[in-house]
Amino acid sequence: MADAVVIDGKALALQVRAEIAQKVAKYELKPNLAVILVGNDEASLIYDRNKQRAAKDVGMDCEIYHLEENVSENELLDLVRQLNDDVRVNGILVQLPLPKHINPTRVLMQISPEKDVDGFNPFNIGLLQANSPLAMVPATPKGVLHILKSVIPNLAGKKVAVIGRSNIVGRPMAVLLLNQDCTVVVLHSKTLEPEEIVQQADIVIASCGKARMIKENWIKKGAVVIDVGINRVDGKLYGDVDFDSVAKKASYITPVPGGVGPMTIAMLLANTYEAFARQNHLDI
Repeated sequence: MADAVVIDGKALALQVRAEIAQKVAKYELKPNLAVILVGNDEASLIYDRNKQRAAKDVGMDCEIYHLEENVSENELLDLVRQLNDDVRVNGILVQLPLPKHINPTRVLMQISPEKDVDGFNPFNIGLLQANSPLAMVPATPKGVLHILKSVIPNLAGKKVAVIGRSNIVGRPMAVLLLNQDCTVVVLHSKTLEPEEIVQQADIVIASCGKARMIKENWIKKGAVVIDVGINRVDGKLYGDVDFDSVAKKASYITPVPGGVGPMTIAMLLANTYEAFARQNHLDI
């Protein structure tokens, strides 16, 4: 039996969503999220429908703009510009990855920073680096931070190992934790002796994209382990952490599924409300 306390991401997400719903209910005008999906990837279709359902559950409007796989980059950029100019739209999200003929950097740079609820526009990345309260923080790192604060309210001084350096999770996660006064090390495919480095960490955040890569011998007794990974193996979902073995040494651990995933959607809704509130000069 696992020794670690399993963190219920679904329950935390429901709390966040309930708080957002209370805020939204105060206003006749409703936050509006625009989601752009290019192509017919089944996982992306399901994920975007879940976003739409979650938005409607908290009283927001959410419209999915579903474009064909062969849409041109200029056509996609034109749609982003139209949504930037539409005062009814508060948040814009472009589902990644995009087809190979479209440059994702050009698309993300086109999104107005005020409507960039994914936090991927370089302007928002810069604000996060500068520890500005105006930064729109990417939803997954923001959700991980919320999970961590539910078990460690004061993160100052904690040693954190972030495994993975993606622009979506690893890099913004490291900056977010630096802004919380943590001591952060980022590990990646070229890191030498990663196990020895991770063994020093009070908190381990796994986002490397390899099923069950992080084993019990990587983890310090009593560490908090957050598993961001989602890997499908033989039809089953697994995280980047070997849950059964690591749970014997960790103090807290997130499951896959049911851990970080629900928090990502909850924080996307939080970002959408934040964008709506700022655009309408309302309380956040």
